[in-house]
Amino acid sequence: MRSLSDNKTATALFAGATLVGTLSACSAPAPATGTDASTPDAAAPVTSGDYADGTYTEAGNYTSPNGAEQVDVTLTLASNVITDVAVVGFGESPNSKQFQGEFIGGIAADVVGKNIDELSVDKVAGSSLTSGGFNKAVAAIKADALAE
Repeated sequence: MRSLSDNKTATALFAGATLVGTLSACSAPAPATGTDASTPDAAAPVTSGDYADGTYTEAGNYTSPNGAEQVDVTLTLASNVITDVAVVGFGESPNSKQFQGEFIGGIAADVVGKNIDELSVDKVAGSSLTSGGFNKAVAAIKADALAE
């Protein structure tokens, strides 16, 4: 006669085997969809290139707890390197003005002298949301500078 412990062990072993089979099915390679992996995605942001020297300005939008926000970013490029940056904030609430101001005060130290393709701003002077708008503006500037 089997004990209740034997039944629990058998059930646990069966459940484990079923789980392993399910997980291995999840890790199977996806079937081909007919797209060539070397074809760039049209919606993908510009990530590298040879940019025309010059000064470019674009707006970058982002969302903060106070709602929709915007910063205008002006970058000067020379041989793909950022030689100057200016950011104008349009915050209306005291918090937005404070965080945009802190970002604006610290951004030059983080980006001037860097190759635009290596630029990814995360947080500047305690402001992390403003960087989202800044990065969107930089992506648009990269597209503009490639088009020249």
